[in-house]
Amino acid sequence: MKSKTLAAWLAFLGGPLGLHRFYLHGLGDWVGWLLPIPTALGLYGIERVQQFGQDDVLSWWLVPLLGFTIAGCCLTAIFYGLMPAEKWNARFNPGATAEARGGATHWGTVFAIALSLAIGAGVLMASIAFSFQRYFEHQVEEGRRISE
Repeated sequence: MKSKTLAAWLAFLGGPLGLHRFYLHGLGDWVGWLLPIPTALGLYGIERVQQFGQDDVLSWWLVPLLGFTIAGCCLTAIFYGLMPAEKWNARFNPGATAEARGGATHWGTVFAIALSLAIGAGVLMASIAFSFQRYFEHQVEEGRRISE
């Protein structure tokens, strides 16, 4: 039986590493193996910001990758947590009854949804703000260079 609560927590805590995909679809899931790539690139972007400062153009592209990956995994956790038990069991527990325990919603599921909403929204807004700030600062500097 695949637990909806465990899947939501895995998507929230280990989603950028693909843990929820491996739990639900097995180790042969290619999306699960692709998820660590933008996570690693985003962490590399954070390392570049620490090493070269915020003027590093490559980090402007890499840091939001991590944020968007985390936000997407939080959205997945919310999706899993809010899925009705009948639909969950039909999709991930075939052969089980519609009311099987795996698709049940518990307080743990509710906490996973609430934390995913709070953290995911915050990370998404920070990623968008970082991206737009860097873009507009770059545009202002290009405008200054052209006007000289």
